[in-house]
Amino acid sequence: MIPLHDINPARRPALVVRSLVVLNVAAFLLELLLGPTQVVAKMGFVPALFFQDPLGEGYRILTSMFLHGGLFHLLSNMWFLWVFGDNVEDRMGGERFLLFYLLGGVAAALAQALFMPASTVPMIGASGAVSAVLGAYYVLFPRAYVITLVWFVLPFTLALPAGFYLGYWAFLQLVQGLLGVPGIAFWAHLGGFVFGVAAVRAFLPRRWRW
Repeated sequence: MIPLHDINPARRPALVVRSLVVLNVAAFLLELLLGPTQVVAKMGFVPALFFQDPLGEGYRILTSMFLHGGLFHLLSNMWFLWVFGDNVEDRMGGERFLLFYLLGGVAAALAQALFMPASTVPMIGASGAVSAVLGAYYVLFPRAYVITLVWFVLPFTLALPAGFYLGYWAFLQLVQGLLGVPGIAFWAHLGGFVFGVAAVRAFLPRRWRW
């Protein structure tokens, strides 16, 4: 299932979301220019290295958030950020949203490291931080509808409640993480999502808290 857009438009331009998309695209182009293998080796997050030298290797947590393994990896992350991020930024405000996004990425990377502490494979991508945004959306807009493209023999669209869509998405991350499906940092996705659900209220202006 792929979200096409949400039926809950933000009231103000999502300047931070747009800036993050531009920054991720620029980082991807720079990555291609400098050589993806070299850039990922120097700036991807490696759990085993982090636990050996947290202070010396900690910078990789932040740099890895802006690297991607290919065009589809980049586009899928930016699309989820674009669809769900504007409303969350609208509720939080730009500065709070940016801090929330970055801390969500940190929480996601640490979650992956805790579940796979001996891994020497560099972890890259914005998906952990974006997952935190999805967790925030799950709390803030569970009854908003998401137009979703579904494949079942032939593609068709459905309007699904965000609470159902995102809950199902989180469940899939858990199942695939438990099954040990290789190639994707499912624990980072789930860690980011849990951070988003747990922390979203702390980042809201007082008028939106409950």
